[in-house]
Amino acid sequence: MKFVTKRIHAYLDYPVAIALIALPFILGLGKTNSLALWFSVITGIAAFVLTLLTDHHLGVLRVLSYKFHLTVDFIVGLTFILVPFIFSFQGLDAYYYWVNGITVLLVVSAHKPQTNIQ
Repeated sequence: MKFVTKRIHAYLDYPVAIALIALPFILGLGKTNSLALWFSVITGIAAFVLTLLTDHHLGVLRVLSYKFHLTVDFIVGLTFILVPFIFSFQGLDAYYYWVNGITVLLVVSAHKPQTNIQ
């Protein structure tokens, strides 16, 4: 079922970016590897900038296409699933990335294609 519209996605982007920055500190990530904390923070900052630059109604500069934004989201989702294996994250550190990665992939896969009604 495709139900995530460009507008819904735009409203999700800023809170998700802020959560990626704040949650690692709140949850105490980084016990198995300090990268577990910092990878999320850096990704959150990048996601915030990506959202500012995306061509949707909440974008500020709107220089990046929405399709590019979705592609980056897909890559981030895959990366979040793989990172715990690559860097040997365990416990909460690993679960955090797996849950976020799966969630991002689900949101991207539920994206409703835009119709070009003029």
